Amino acid sequence: MNLTLRDATPADIPAITALYADEVRERVATYEYDVPDEAEMARRMRELQAAGYPYFVAELDGAFAGYAYASSYRSRIGYRWTVEDTVYIAPAAQGRGVGKALLARLIDSCEAKGYRQMVAVIGEPANGASVALHQRLGFRTVGVFHGLGRKHGRWLDTVQMQRALGSGDRDAPPNE
Repeated sequence: MNLTLRDATPADIPAITALYADEVRERVATYEYDVPDEAEMARRMRELQAAGYPYFVAELDGAFAGYAYASSYRSRIGYRWTVEDTVYIAPAAQGRGVGKALLARLIDSCEAKGYRQMVAVIGEPANGASVALHQRLGFRTVGVFHGLGRKHGRWLDTVQMQRALGSGDRDAPPNE
């Protein structure tokens, strides 16, 4: 198995869009209802990268295997040291260490950028693979919002997990 992680580029948009479209249509990792097209996914990527957030792609044996990025947790200035992670793994690559590698790279990159907290917002506690992945990399469950979203004709709970980055909240961030 040859796993490669790299910065995402516009050339990755078709594969990213296809994977996300499947998640939107079939599952509840995202509460989005309408599948965004490639132009919208490209716009989202450009916006995140322009804001300085890391955005990575994984390739397994030369084939697209998934993607991960960090984004703002909330827009208020007091949250500027907190990021939210997003990780999607292609079905054929699941259970092969791709998610762990992507999330570890995302954590390292966010720490290097001076962020102090990372939050995971996981659709459905039943998404045990995502919860377990985050636990393996030091996240802890801080709460479950019951019936927070609705998709596919049912109410969905949302797991909130958190992990300190760097020194976390033990001291003031630089350039405060």
